[in-house]
Amino acid sequence: MPDGKKNTVRVTQTGSPIGRPKDQRSTLVGLGLNRMHRTSELEDTPAVRGMINKVKHLVRVED
Repeated sequence: MPDGKKNTVRVTQTGSPIGRPKDQRSTLVGLGLNRMHRTSELEDTPAVRGMINKVKHLVRVED
């Protein structure tokens, strides 16, 4: 970005990790989410997008 501002993405947990594989729970924790309806604002990078894609059924994404 020309003005030095970084793109961010806002992720909110909407689903419970109960009964899900352990790696999906770990991915939620890596995104800064560990409770229902908790929101985290993260830098929009390919790594973060990959993590979001892995748990897309448990989160809501706002650009």
